[in-house]
Amino acid sequence: MLGSKLGRLYKINARVSTNLARHCGRRAYATGKSTIPTNIKPLALGASLIVGSSIGYYIGQLNCHDVVSTESTSRGSTVSLQSLEPVKYCEDIDKVITKLKEELNNNEDKYSVVESNLAQHTDTYFNTHHAVDAKSQVPLIILYPETTEEVSKLVKICNDNHVPMIPFGGGTSLEGHFMPTRGPHLVVTIDVSKYMNNVVVLHKDDLDVTVQAGVPWEDLNDYLEPHGLMFGCDPGPGALIGGCIANSCSGTNAFKYGTMKENVVSLTVVLPDGTVVKTKNRPRKSSAGYNLNGLFTGSEGTLGIITEATVKCHVKDKFESIAVVSFKTIRDAAACSSELIQRGIKLNAMELLDDSLMRIINKSESTDRNDWVEEPTMFFKIAGRTQNSVNDLIKEVQNVAKETNSTAFQFANSVDEKLELWEARKVALWSVIDAAKSAGGPNAKVWTTDVAVPISQFATVINDTKSDILESGLTYGIVGHAGDGNFHCFIVYNSGEEENKCHQLVDNMVTRALKADGTCTGEHGIGLGKRDYLSQELGQEPIDLMRAIKMAIDPHRVMNPDKIFPIDPSEPNL
Repeated sequence: MLGSKLGRLYKINARVSTNLARHCGRRAYATGKSTIPTNIKPLALGASLIVGSSIGYYIGQLNCHDVVSTESTSRGSTVSLQSLEPVKYCEDIDKVITKLKEELNNNEDKYSVVESNLAQHTDTYFNTHHAVDAKSQVPLIILYPETTEEVSKLVKICNDNHVPMIPFGGGTSLEGHFMPTRGPHLVVTIDVSKYMNNVVVLHKDDLDVTVQAGVPWEDLNDYLEPHGLMFGCDPGPGALIGGCIANSCSGTNAFKYGTMKENVVSLTVVLPDGTVVKTKNRPRKSSAGYNLNGLFTGSEGTLGIITEATVKCHVKDKFESIAVVSFKTIRDAAACSSELIQRGIKLNAMELLDDSLMRIINKSESTDRNDWVEEPTMFFKIAGRTQNSVNDLIKEVQNVAKETNSTAFQFANSVDEKLELWEARKVALWSVIDAAKSAGGPNAKVWTTDVAVPISQFATVINDTKSDILESGLTYGIVGHAGDGNFHCFIVYNSGEEENKCHQLVDNMVTRALKADGTCTGEHGIGLGKRDYLSQELGQEPIDLMRAIKMAIDPHRVMNPDKIFPIDPSEPNL
């Protein structure tokens, strides 16, 4: 409508302009002058006014829907929760389930409705946030696609019918990331772990590898090891590459190799409407357009399903040793790590275990030895291209440790010793779980949470957190990535009064970190458990901006709903 009316006006304007040009051209040819004669100027001005007024009139008469027809564009750059209508999901879920099964050729190996399997895709012992109603907050069906194309078709069916979807990988996340919130029996879980677990191609010369999302990070390292390479991140056991990216994981190696977001080269993502996008090609650097890698890394499955990823590989050091250094206080241990950083001494990892955790490790007998010094203890990975370079680094670390009041220093002289010394760090969580069962009883749980602060605030925040927990009387342990100011707290509790205490301790810990200019989570993500803290950390405007991005990509709000921030003003009790 607008186009046809403006077109007619443009034709009128063109005819007027053409006649004026012809007249002026003839006069210029006859007189040798190119100016418009004075008697023509009023005519030109009048014609312009007539055409301009006509255009204005027609535009004024147009219905606004001829120009803009979507509500979302009138919201502005951000979207508040109050501006949204309550979300409406599918009312005929059985029909959709039939379509999904047909898309999988009714192959029972590619979907599951077994009750125990549904439960495993709902909650875990490790989660800090558990279902309000364990019977209703479960998925209706688990789907096991084999290819990106198959994921796309399944997602499109769900999106077209407004069925909530939850991407699922290893199930190792901690903050309720994959917990269904739209029960009873409405959610579909799409699990990439069963079939989409292959290494696609290794580009050894380019130091990158392309894998499907369901590849476990430990399996990837096993694949890379014969090539002298490794994957940079080392999150919890069982984590898959797709989940590592979705939750922006890191681990003990982040000090040297960076977090997940620094290790992503390219992603293949299925968007909520089934569209498949590839974020970029494989160069190590690019300034082409928006950073889509950064958008999807850490999005926790709320913007799409990662089906394939190209990630960086790192050359393994030929020589590596482990040093274990004890200190009287957390502050001395933190001072040691800070001094090493300030002097530019390059280490592969710097991990801190507090005295409580060292005590728990001894008591649990989860390592081959139970005589660890029960003091705040630093674990260092010291590596290099030659044994001499490693020896030089060990001496430097020893000197700094002495300057910062270390009480004991030991390092590995063999592969077996290296494994033994690092084992204490790797079994930290399992040791606390054992302690929970023995000290708290069979129903005891472990709250596992993390924060991160500027390195200068690391010791203070940990000390204040320790004092707070000690006063509560609960069993606990603290482990920190000292190189980047991130630390985890494991607190043992039982339902009832102890659980209330635990909630308060975690709240105090996060509030303390935020006051220190830190973050509510360094590597666990937000999920359901830390939604309130995210708004405390960032303020409302950034959350509203995230919500605008969510609504632009997922207008039906079907992709892992309710995670990171609220998307429904009438959401159920979560």
